[in-house]
Amino acid sequence: MTDFYTSDKWRRKRKRILRRDGYMDQIEKRYGRMVEATIVHHIFPRDEYPEYAFSDWNLISVSLATHNRLHDRETNVLTVDGLDLMRRTARKQGMDITIQLPRCNGKTASQRR
Repeated sequence: MTDFYTSDKWRRKRKRILRRDGYMDQIEKRYGRMVEATIVHHIFPRDEYPEYAFSDWNLISVSLATHNRLHDRETNVLTVDGLDLMRRTARKQGMDITIQLPRCNGKTASQRR
């Protein structure tokens, strides 16, 4: 069986998403910074939500630095910023799910900005 990230289907989808986003990090772009994107991030993690693996709304172009801020590379779980992006995306999609954000110093990720 082919690994997901080396499959032709993923390579085509990745290329389309990068092109859609103008090869720019969409998180950095929100703050007026133009940073090249090289990675397509699954907002709802592929392992936990395989039904969204190829959904355009669940994919976002980011740089390696941003991707590392969204995922804890040691535990492979979403960080507070990754969970916050997931919550905002769910709300935008009209999804009725609750995503509990961890608190840091009594504030959620969106309150720390």
